[in-house]
Amino acid sequence: LALNPWDVVLCISGTIISCENAIVVVVIFYTPAFRAPMFLLIGSLATADLLAGLGLILHFAFVYFVPSEAVSLLTVGLLVTSFTASVSSLLTITIDRYLSLYSALTYYSERTVTRTYIMLILTWGASICYGLLPVMGWNCLKEPSACSIVKPLTKSHLIILSVSFLAVFAVMLQLYVQICRIVCRHAHQIAVQRHFLASSHDVTTRKGIATLAVILGTFASCWLPFAVYGLLGDDSYPALYTYATLLPATYNSMLNPVIYAFRNQEIQKVLWAVCCGCFSSTLPFRSRSPSDV
Repeated sequence: LALNPWDVVLCISGTIISCENAIVVVVIFYTPAFRAPMFLLIGSLATADLLAGLGLILHFAFVYFVPSEAVSLLTVGLLVTSFTASVSSLLTITIDRYLSLYSALTYYSERTVTRTYIMLILTWGASICYGLLPVMGWNCLKEPSACSIVKPLTKSHLIILSVSFLAVFAVMLQLYVQICRIVCRHAHQIAVQRHFLASSHDVTTRKGIATLAVILGTFASCWLPFAVYGLLGDDSYPALYTYATLLPATYNSMLNPVIYAFRNQEIQKVLWAVCCGCFSSTLPFRSRSPSDV
């Protein structure tokens, strides 16, 4: 089988994704202080992206070194599971941020912990079900005419995935609009109470809007091209189009650790402590709301 440069790029992307997210998973897993709901959700996102990176590496290895239909189904199933879990984890983080602002007085309660575990169970349960579909027989290996732009996924399966991604984006957009309104209202109230200048309120508001724009813009630019092409594309189209839309989708898993983990001050403290050789799992942390992250 001739080596496809696009597959090489995807494999390299998978290696970078795996290394980045492995750091996040290890830091959260080995730091007892990171047991708050928001860190559990960040850990879920990092785990999903880590599996996505490993899936890209395994897919490359099996395609070129151990070609097999059964193995191909397993690797595709792993990729579907991991990317679905990654997108779903982004949605749970958004929901958690919204609730931390909308129900600020009751956020730090046992109900929040229970809700977090329920969201994690639903996220991974649905993702595993999506990933098992091609393995359990919903594939186009025996019926090539039913293939989508991503073999061996069927057209109907990819349409369901694409519609799900678009629905997640629509819900995230709506929630972040609500978050933006709450943040602007809170910033205005604080400015009035403390007699801050209007410019100070404007700076805070612009900073919040810019952060939300980066989050939504990154997700949209990475996933929307592939989701739309998954709905409109056909297996008769050149494979170049599939690679050109799938590669940016993998970049979302590469950027997630930077946006959601490495920007967090508590995680930064642990990483600096590890780099300095003075790691301690009992480092003091300031309690922060998910909306601050």
